[in-house]
Amino acid sequence: MNPDLAWAVWSGERQRRIEGVLERALPPDTAPPLALHRAMRYAVLGGGKRVRPLLAYAAGELAGAAPDVVDAAAAAVELIHAYSLVHDDLPCMDDDSLRRGKPTCHVAFGEATALLAGDTLQALAFETLARGALRDVGAAVAVLAAAAGAEGMAGGQAIDLDAVGASLDLPALETMHRMKTGALIRAAVSLGAACGAPLAAGEQQALQAYAAAAGLAFQVVDDVLDVEGSATTLGKTAGKDAARGKPTFVSLLGLAAAKERAESLRVEAHAALAGFGGRGRRLAELADWIVLRRH
Repeated sequence: MNPDLAWAVWSGERQRRIEGVLERALPPDTAPPLALHRAMRYAVLGGGKRVRPLLAYAAGELAGAAPDVVDAAAAAVELIHAYSLVHDDLPCMDDDSLRRGKPTCHVAFGEATALLAGDTLQALAFETLARGALRDVGAAVAVLAAAAGAEGMAGGQAIDLDAVGASLDLPALETMHRMKTGALIRAAVSLGAACGAPLAAGEQQALQAYAAAAGLAFQVVDDVLDVEGSATTLGKTAGKDAARGKPTFVSLLGLAAAKERAESLRVEAHAALAGFGGRGRRLAELADWIVLRRH
């Protein structure tokens, strides 16, 4: 089979799979409170790249886990991601009106309902993970909570808000994005791997090195696409970071150097997987996709 086709088949199958898992996890839009449930489904279903679930499935495959064992972990990280987008788009945060090619949740349902939808998606993420088939559910919940909390995604967002109109040096910018974007990506890899056979300490370290490189690369590419892309291709407002005076890898390094940084991170990610041989194939393909994507 053509390697490119094999990746397309694998990723497409996993994307369809997680869509079904999320559909079943979410409350039906016919059950009260109707507006809340409809807002939750609106924010989660029918859009998005599903990068975090793909990472969880790929890491689970590396550790020998069947997809059905990884489902809960994959859904949990995507629910956390979806909640974060709903809250990030609110007027008190990034104040955006377009997400995944459609009006943001607060535009479609109002700010109060969007806030509650985000809160409920976060709760549902932990409920879904707790009901999963992981060996150590308590440890898995702790990993996800840490990734979403003050030392992870939420803390990174707080730093991001404070940085508007300010100048950050490269180490500070990388720290912010290793928290805001990278923490949940690292959690997706950790939780996916935890669904399979236990890994040696060195293997776990290698996976974390991979996830750290892939997570930062994702943000670098996002910054590049914010400059080069359009609302049509991105599904969200383009050029908004520059308009708001937010520090980015492009504003700090320049466009060409930011692209070079993304490529160097792709190389780092591949190097971290070297000891896994063919078991790391899907994670390697995901690193390629993260860096070479156009949306």
